[in-house]
Amino acid sequence: MFDVIVVGAGHAGVEAALAAARMGGSTLLLTINADTIGQMSCNPAIGGLAKGHLAREIDALGGEMGKATDMTGLQFRMLNTKKGSSVWAPRAQCDKKAYQFRLKWICEREPNLDVKQGQVARILEKDGAAYGIQTTLEVEYHGATVVITTGTFLRGLMHIGANQQSGGRAGEAAAMGLSGSLKELGLELGRLKTGTPPRLLRRSIDFSKTEVQPGDEPVPYFTYWKDDLFHVEQSGKYPQGSILDQINGQLPCHITYTTDATAQIIRANLHKSPMYSGVIEGVGPRYCPSIEDKIVKFPEKERQQIFLEPEGIATDEIYVNGFSTCLPFEVQVEMVRTIIGCENADIMRPAYAVEYDFAFPTQLHPSLETKVCRNLFLAGQINGTSGYEEAGAQGIIAGINAIRRVQNRPPVVVRRNEAYIGVLIDDLVTKGTIEPYRMFTSRAEYRLLLRQDNADLRLSQLGYDIGLLPERNFKKFEIKKAAIETELARLEKTRSGSETLARLLRRPEMTYADLPNRDDSLPQEVIQQVEIALKYEGYIARQEIEVAKLKGLEDKQIPTWIDYAKVPSLRTEARQKLAKIQPATLGQASRISGVSPSDVGILMIWMKSGPPARELCEPTEL
Repeated sequence: MFDVIVVGAGHAGVEAALAAARMGGSTLLLTINADTIGQMSCNPAIGGLAKGHLAREIDALGGEMGKATDMTGLQFRMLNTKKGSSVWAPRAQCDKKAYQFRLKWICEREPNLDVKQGQVARILEKDGAAYGIQTTLEVEYHGATVVITTGTFLRGLMHIGANQQSGGRAGEAAAMGLSGSLKELGLELGRLKTGTPPRLLRRSIDFSKTEVQPGDEPVPYFTYWKDDLFHVEQSGKYPQGSILDQINGQLPCHITYTTDATAQIIRANLHKSPMYSGVIEGVGPRYCPSIEDKIVKFPEKERQQIFLEPEGIATDEIYVNGFSTCLPFEVQVEMVRTIIGCENADIMRPAYAVEYDFAFPTQLHPSLETKVCRNLFLAGQINGTSGYEEAGAQGIIAGINAIRRVQNRPPVVVRRNEAYIGVLIDDLVTKGTIEPYRMFTSRAEYRLLLRQDNADLRLSQLGYDIGLLPERNFKKFEIKKAAIETELARLEKTRSGSETLARLLRRPEMTYADLPNRDDSLPQEVIQQVEIALKYEGYIARQEIEVAKLKGLEDKQIPTWIDYAKVPSLRTEARQKLAKIQPATLGQASRISGVSPSDVGILMIWMKSGPPARELCEPTEL
């Protein structure tokens, strides 16, 4: 008997299982193939715009993604540095096998966590609550809670031209029976599609025709807990045993472009694409389109930018970022050889599209527990998201709440003003999705507060309070926080001539390094927070006022006795949407599409009137 059973060992499953185990729960991580724990099915990269924010938030809470990235990354960059700090984003190209094997090693050595291989056939349920799973070998594992993180494996179907093959990703079998079990529990499932580009042989590419894209130095690491990577006795430039340490530096990526010939071949063969012939039913990702979509939807664009990215230090495979397709293999060969520098390129693995089942996420509570079955949680692509970071973010919250259910503690719900994780989950459970959801900074209304650099200041206290972030890390956080507060106070009271140092630093052209009487002993991460706090002081204060104004709605819980069918004056659309989604708070209700401010006002008045008298008089069941 386990406290938590996690089904699937991708990025969501790993974070869920580690979180539950580290918080004291006996945990089972069950995967179809124990050799593919944490496998990067698509691009072996972590981070990017908004995704980097999610990865750092996972790390601030006590998750593993940031550390795994720092130990296995082969190139690191900070994106968007020419813009404001709220949209800066770390990105790392990882060694795909090193990342995968590190997470396998971490999971196998985690106390309280058992890793087993097996394919789940159905969820065991009694009286509306999950109590375990049964595998295809008819082995039963019982648990107090179950977390499903199946990625693209639910009835996965891969497409290359007219050829179809059952599978969750190339070379791996799909989970064919679990969808039926989820439907039997009352979950409504839909169909989505994603894709991946071809991988090319390094030596067949002429890199002299491409533009070199180096990594950043100093390395913009993901984890806040560098002491866990850089040991006291270590003297090297990079974490001991990391990929950067092994190769003593960073590997370059390369930028190239498609040509007119690329577009001509695609247009001539569109009828062979299962996306355009109607064979694929699932909706594809709007913001990560295939090369066919790019050519069709943006015909005025003369060329498309392509990134050639290494997949590891022990492989010659090159990932062709921006060239996802599901056209037939022979067409892929023609297309690839029209890319500048790839005129003689050999395809090692063909591109393909994969269709899979997902559960409409409005069927979830903000804790990621399903509404139709107690003790059953869903996380990752099964909820309609795309990307490793979105999956990991859901996984850590699902794992936290699964073990808190066992511990009889209230669920942890991160708010929109607290983290991108809060934006992600609130969007999913409140608005739902009919296409693969991808995180963007534009989705966060408080993005100046939710920067990638201050994720620890926002979330590490929570991570420590719930028992996930280790005390050693939390003490490091407290030292950093105190240093920031002390230096801000010093700058406000220390003068240079007639002006305080704080006022000098508020000037756009001034940096901390330019200040007289600066403290050169301060770590760069403390200096960065001091600069941002002073230079963006007015903007930050404005957003904090907005948060305070809406706090009343966010705090106001909608009582369980509310029957939307009996609330007078609600518009029909609002009544239907509220009844379907069952929002937890007035704040969540206000963000449901089709619910107007006047509907929220009516609901607030009805709540104040209290439950009907007959409900107050009904006897409580024993």
